[in-house]
Amino acid sequence: MEREELRLRECLERGSNRLVRVMPRAVDLVCGMKIVSRQRQRIVPFAQGDVVEIGFGSGLNLAHYDWDQVRSVTGINPDDGLPRLGWKAIAQQEKPIELLVESAEAMSLPDQVADSVVVTYSLCSIPDVDVALSEARRILKPNGKLFFCEHGLSSRPLVASLQHSLTPPWRWMASGCHLNRDVGALVRGAGFELETYDIYDLGFGSRIFGTHHVGVAVKS
Repeated sequence: MEREELRLRECLERGSNRLVRVMPRAVDLVCGMKIVSRQRQRIVPFAQGDVVEIGFGSGLNLAHYDWDQVRSVTGINPDDGLPRLGWKAIAQQEKPIELLVESAEAMSLPDQVADSVVVTYSLCSIPDVDVALSEARRILKPNGKLFFCEHGLSSRPLVASLQHSLTPPWRWMASGCHLNRDVGALVRGAGFELETYDIYDLGFGSRIFGTHHVGVAVKS
């Protein structure tokens, strides 16, 4: 019995190690698709000044910043395998970019340090998203802005119902990703005022995965 348990433990550890190696590449591949890149282009170029990017990942937003308007970028990302890809992306840039490997729910940055906070395709998977958004508000300067582009809850009742049903198994398969987060409500609940806000379907596959929430929110 002890030998079988040891074999099972070794098998699980090998599977976990493979997942750690494969998942960052898979996330980078999916999030780097052209149709997804076009959504980033709708919001990222409007960030200004000193920017904090929550969910920096593999650095896919770097190509979309308007560097004539941005002084610096500080990326925040947990130790999920993606920072090693993020550092590679930073090394290819001659810009003031820093990557902090830490949780968005407990950022080490001081209060009121950022002119802009950018978050794209990350609010879906942050465990305590309310705390992360409160942290974003804390680090923003007065009148600072939050720029977000996320997938989330559909405004169509039938689709939303399916999203609620599918989220538990999907979270297990997709590293904690939620299909059913109401991004606008979460942002407002964290003390932001929505300046612009758009919900739309990408038009590929199902609305279950492709409902997008894109907007700009002001620290109120």
